[in-house]
Amino acid sequence: MNEIKRFQIRGVPGDVKRVQFGSRTVDYWLPKQSATHLLIAHDGQNVFDGKTSTHRYQTWQMAQSALRVSEALGINPPAIIGVWHSQSKENPWGRGKDLVPARYFREGLEVHKDFADILIADQLESDQYLATIFNEIVPAIAPNIAPTNTAMIGSSMGGLATLYALGENPEKFFTALALSPHWPFAGNELVEETISSLPEPGQHKIWMSHGTKGLDSAYAPFQIYADKLLRTRGYQGHDFVSKVYNRSGHNERSWAKYLDQPMRFWLAS
Repeated sequence: MNEIKRFQIRGVPGDVKRVQFGSRTVDYWLPKQSATHLLIAHDGQNVFDGKTSTHRYQTWQMAQSALRVSEALGINPPAIIGVWHSQSKENPWGRGKDLVPARYFREGLEVHKDFADILIADQLESDQYLATIFNEIVPAIAPNIAPTNTAMIGSSMGGLATLYALGENPEKFFTALALSPHWPFAGNELVEETISSLPEPGQHKIWMSHGTKGLDSAYAPFQIYADKLLRTRGYQGHDFVSKVYNRSGHNERSWAKYLDQPMRFWLAS
């Protein structure tokens, strides 16, 4: 782990540190109080730093949300790790390679024709990406935080990656916060594969949500199907929440506006 820089966020005590794990960039923030919880976030470019965010100066405001919710609950704020995706001019599909569930497509799940150029099964790298998170990044930054107190969060492809990670690594974290999961990659077949791969209910918690504007406007029928399948498997209200946010879109500003709710869903337990 090599440190690149440190920077501060208005209203957030301490520094965010930017470090490198091989070719993987990571931003992370540790609260001044000893953290007992850990949040792992995909698309780390958008978590803390408006200068690196996809939509300039639109971030998740994740540390601010964590501070608000933790104060309201009377607990120490969680540590937050933002893992950057690898998309670049040289690697234009790097984000998809990192975040799209590799095993499903390697095993024959048929991608929608609109995404055939992006999703080439033998080029997907999500398993290696998750291995780096759990075997290198988390042990180096937050080695003493229990998996039972660890959550993962992501949006769009990051929402799919979060659910995939829970199915593949249920012993590594126990709460999945999947905002606007991008089901249209493979429609109901992707929903079925994802939900059937999740751990049995009883120990894990799952949050899913989407808006009604932009890309999110196409998600409703797939999410309704996902909700039905998950409840059929036995997930109930205390460990599964699915929300629709009217007039909410597919961008960091929209997700940040309601981030306190999934944050509370996780931390209140």
